[in-house]
Amino acid sequence: MALPQPRPGLLNIPLYEAGKSQIKGVSRIIKLSSNEAALGPSPAAVAAYDAAAATLHRYPPGDSSELRAAIAEVHGLETQRVICGCGSDEMFALLCRAYAGPGDEVIHTQYGFSIFPIYARSVGATPVAAPEKTLTADVDAILAVVTPQTRLVFLANPNNPTGTYLKPAEIARLREGLREDIILVLDGAYAEFVDDPAYDGGLGLARTTPNTVATRTFSKIYGLAAVRLGWAYGPQAIIEAMERLRAPFNLTKSAQLAGVAAVRDQAHVAKAKAHNLKWKAIALQRLRGMGLNVGDAWANFVLPEFPTTPGRTAADADKFLQSQGLIVRALGPYGLTNHLRITIGSEEDMNVVLDALTAFMEGRHA
Repeated sequence: MALPQPRPGLLNIPLYEAGKSQIKGVSRIIKLSSNEAALGPSPAAVAAYDAAAATLHRYPPGDSSELRAAIAEVHGLETQRVICGCGSDEMFALLCRAYAGPGDEVIHTQYGFSIFPIYARSVGATPVAAPEKTLTADVDAILAVVTPQTRLVFLANPNNPTGTYLKPAEIARLREGLREDIILVLDGAYAEFVDDPAYDGGLGLARTTPNTVATRTFSKIYGLAAVRLGWAYGPQAIIEAMERLRAPFNLTKSAQLAGVAAVRDQAHVAKAKAHNLKWKAIALQRLRGMGLNVGDAWANFVLPEFPTTPGRTAADADKFLQSQGLIVRALGPYGLTNHLRITIGSEEDMNVVLDALTAFMEGRHA
């Protein structure tokens, strides 16, 4: 008997691998594997989320109108050019569904966010990886892999998992070098952590060009990872195409209300950014003091590179940290087997993980 079969190639799409969150046999852990907010969400966002419980029997606003208006107000954007969804992941999926398919190509960078090639394959398109230079996106390398079949270019800036960053002038050069019919998608999941006055997360290009989309998430600095909330801003024609594919009522009312309160509490955002800048600097100084190679970090994590000497490798460090109840992100799926990605956590979390790494590097773990 012939059983139902998924379309050809579907089962070859790799599953997305999330950061580890549990250690067998360990009840108290410190999780620094998923780049979650060190300070948690705004108290105003929590209160707004709780208040939604009284109307759980009602459908949420289908167009997220209040949330879109709040985002536009805070960022100085046009409300009708904002679309909201289930994390910025949904934005990437909608763009692939709307603008790519069999025979098309979707470009991402060598160590870019792993969800980009997954969504490309999900619509039958071919993902194309542009080589990076010193773990950083290379505009010339991206332009070199463009073909007549290219439809989308995804670029996370700052990038996850490397934490590296392209200056606005390089982003502008990339946009100028791409054909007009290619959409440049600038993923600004970590935009709020960037300490560069010239940086706008791609919103300027999304505002002024007909082929650039900027995306953001509430999962990082806003501390709302559990409610799955993201948004995109771009040309009206592209946003309207995405809206036609967006599921009705794709965001819960509680998520929408929490998002409104969060985006309007910019004092909490500033506090979170200041905490991140302080502890990122401390982490970089201490890691380098241990003899580890670690580049500048523009997001809310650091990426130390470990020696290849047996007993001192990234895998050895990860095993030791887990024995201490500490979870960081091993990057084997990205091909970065000598690195560990460590989220900037609370003051207590950072002291514990940095002290543990000091012990490891000094050989006090054997």
